[in-house]
Amino acid sequence: MPTVHLNQNHIHYAFDETAGADKPVLVLSNSLGTSMSMWEPQRPLFAHYRVLRYDTRGHGGSSSDPGPYTMAQLGQDVIALMDHLGIAKAHFCGLSMGGMVGIHLAIHAADRFDKLVLANTNAHTASPQFWQARITTLRSEGGIANIADGVMARFFSPEFTLLHSDTVARFKADMLATSLAGYTACCAAIRDMDFRAGLPNIANPVLVIVGNKDQAAPPEHGQFIANQVQSGAVLALDAAHISNVEAADAFSQAVQRFLG
Repeated sequence: MPTVHLNQNHIHYAFDETAGADKPVLVLSNSLGTSMSMWEPQRPLFAHYRVLRYDTRGHGGSSSDPGPYTMAQLGQDVIALMDHLGIAKAHFCGLSMGGMVGIHLAIHAADRFDKLVLANTNAHTASPQFWQARITTLRSEGGIANIADGVMARFFSPEFTLLHSDTVARFKADMLATSLAGYTACCAAIRDMDFRAGLPNIANPVLVIVGNKDQAAPPEHGQFIANQVQSGAVLALDAAHISNVEAADAFSQAVQRFLG
């Protein structure tokens, strides 16, 4: 898969255009501690859209310049990648941190996007202290391996983990392969995020997907986003945080129905 140097980083991406040049573009943005591979269950969508996946800076095959990062920087990476590929306008789907990037883009670059899917995400950080403590712990007490099992327990429900331990193991391996510098720099972007004042300015159609077992982004947080934007709807799935995997078919079908 190709990489391109943008904003002091090498951004690793995959642009699948097999659906045809007349199809709209759908940008997929990954969560913290994952890579573009998290979207493999959404391959059925590739038949309907030109799908642009990328690794957020500091994740997967993308490089990591010194942090901390901001959501503005993560959003600028998306716009720069679209510019590089000659994409004037696209749909957007992001999960968790990817959803936060989507909120930033809907506020600050609305003209570059049509519809947005914001999954399992938050509009502000209720406890910046939690994220600062995580950064400190990661730097001083064994790195990402020290928290990986706890993160997996929030990513997936116990029921899913019992039946799909191989999938959980792949996500854990992906997280362990994430750059410590990139991970902590993105933690800082989440720590400092607060989009509440800008939500009412979002006029793009927005679908908010929540997981009814999600502890990291509880359903009421998604409902708040949908209530604040000008045209928002909520869909609840029977899943924990990584709902596009735990409820893959329902997720993909909902995205396709919403985008049209």
